[in-house]
Amino acid sequence: MTTTTATKSAASAPSTTKASGWGSLGADDFLKMLTAQLKNQDPTSPVDNTQMVAQLAQFSTLSNSTQMSGTLTAIAAKLDTLNGASATNADIAATLKTISAQLAAIGAAQQAAKAA
Repeated sequence: MTTTTATKSAASAPSTTKASGWGSLGADDFLKMLTAQLKNQDPTSPVDNTQMVAQLAQFSTLSNSTQMSGTLTAIAAKLDTLNGASATNADIAATLKTISAQLAAIGAAQQAAKAA
């Protein structure tokens, strides 16, 4: 694959996420870099399709991991609620049902990521 550098305007575009550093790159940044890569590639030696698909798969996996991290944070918060002294049996049952559904969603997302 021929690597090219993105133009200054694409590289200096602000990120849509609030974190700083490498962790601040989001979906918009990925699409900007992909567009700049395609725009600036050598027409006589275009990017290999398998490499392009690999980049998209890596981004998809990263996106799924980020989403799972958020779900696990929500589960942890609900578990903290369960540990509170004021939790009633009905609250516990409802929270456990929600956690079970979220864990099922995580399992489904992991299976989808493995299949990709």
